[in-house]
Amino acid sequence: MTSDGPHTLSDALRALAAGTTSSVELTEAALAAADRDDATLGVFVSRFPERARAAAKAADEARSGGTDLPLLGVPVGIKDIIATEDGETTGQSLVLDRAWGAGDAAVAARLRAAGAVVVGKTTTMEFALGSPDPTKPFPLPRNPWDATRWAGGSSSGSGAGVPAGMFLGALGTDTGASVRMPAALCGITGLKPTYGRVPKSGVVPLGYTLDCVGPMARSAEDCARLLAVLAGRAAADPASVDGPPVAPPAVPGDLAGLRVGYDPLHAVSGTARDPGLDALLDAALDTLRERGATVVPVALPLYGEVTAAAAVSILAEAAAYHAPDLRDRWEDYFASTRAGLGMAAFASAADYVQAQRVRRAGQEALGRLLLEVDVLVTPTVAAAAPPLEAAGDYVGSLFAGADLAYLTAYWNALGNPALTVPIGFSTAGLPLAMQVVGPAFGDEAVLRVGMAYQERTTWHLARPEPTAAPVDGPAAPAAGSTLPAPSAGALAMLDQADLGAGPAERTALAAALPVVRANAERLRDVPGTRYADPVTVFRA
Repeated sequence: MTSDGPHTLSDALRALAAGTTSSVELTEAALAAADRDDATLGVFVSRFPERARAAAKAADEARSGGTDLPLLGVPVGIKDIIATEDGETTGQSLVLDRAWGAGDAAVAARLRAAGAVVVGKTTTMEFALGSPDPTKPFPLPRNPWDATRWAGGSSSGSGAGVPAGMFLGALGTDTGASVRMPAALCGITGLKPTYGRVPKSGVVPLGYTLDCVGPMARSAEDCARLLAVLAGRAAADPASVDGPPVAPPAVPGDLAGLRVGYDPLHAVSGTARDPGLDALLDAALDTLRERGATVVPVALPLYGEVTAAAAVSILAEAAAYHAPDLRDRWEDYFASTRAGLGMAAFASAADYVQAQRVRRAGQEALGRLLLEVDVLVTPTVAAAAPPLEAAGDYVGSLFAGADLAYLTAYWNALGNPALTVPIGFSTAGLPLAMQVVGPAFGDEAVLRVGMAYQERTTWHLARPEPTAAPVDGPAAPAAGSTLPAPSAGALAMLDQADLGAGPAERTALAAALPVVRANAERLRDVPGTRYADPVTVFRA
């Protein structure tokens, strides 16, 4: 955890087994890093130092007594929309009932049963949706590589805390980007598993048919170890499934015979693209070729349409969950959360059903492509971490069309496993990343590619300098400030939605109507969906 301690979760487990470190030492190093830097980086909503110390001591005693568990003695963080017995779940919101989710969520219970030491609950965007808001009484998550920049969302604290040394692994959730974006922007590795592979019972929902719980850590090997513990059906989650057993990670060896399809996604990233990204991607692909893989160009089918389907689905499913509180507690929500949820007023039930048809068409088209290649590679993000004040609104960004900064939501709509790994740094010295995607239940295949890549590179081991002092920074502005002027029809639709917005905010919200409608109408033009059955829960 310190500069001379274990670099990765897997290294720590090997050191624990060899007796060259202890859980108490690892945990104290993690707690010291949090004492030093958490006030600046905003990694934790709540910390449990004394419980962590007791758990670490118990882990060392268990190991000395011959107990062998997959994560015995490893300090971890858990995103604060996941229930734990250690303390209340806030969802980084004033709105969530503090009595919600008493006890451990399925994934938290599985980490604990595997011997992990929970050191705290990590910051998130409000309900995994709203952007940083300093007007609310919650920490502002910042990037450990530059504390004036955003850590990404919504698993912000989990992404920042790993490279900052506050834990060796963490849980995030991913509905459109929320494991992979912060992992990419903070220079670590993160996996969005196959939808349903990891149960989400005990997790505050954002998008019921999109949400995934995923591991975040330094390496693909670390993520493989975490997935092996997390995966498997839970009775409380009807969307969870028992896929093929997840084997513990093994040395992947060469990638001889592996067919890698590469889409740089130039058309959709547009002006958002970092000028140094393509050179880093080319170098990463060369490393895969050196390991024996064959790289071929591909075009991901229906990319814009499927991404629009993801956006409409998020709007509709989030609005369904939040509708009662939006009416009664509008001002208690973050401004950016209100902006995102307010956009749902412009998406109809018919739009939602059509979005599910498009998701099915996308699955079928991607399935045909995956008969030609084994895995796919794209950039994860088009650009490095933005300044905190430019963090913006994620749901709004999904409707950007040709200027997507986060190239991730496509995979939530389709359900495929997607792994992000760091590939180097921008000219500003900030991390950039690539995404490795496989077929449904191909989680181990993408982890194998990530491990093979990381055997030849060291980007995932890079460490930011500890922060020296708190950094002042302005708030991210509320989303929607650059949208077109509103129409009377849009204002009428907001009135019908019966939100709690005042006149000025209603005007800003109404400006989103043309953008939402343009994306919803785009869903109508997808071939083969006119009479298709919608699929609302993907069992891949």
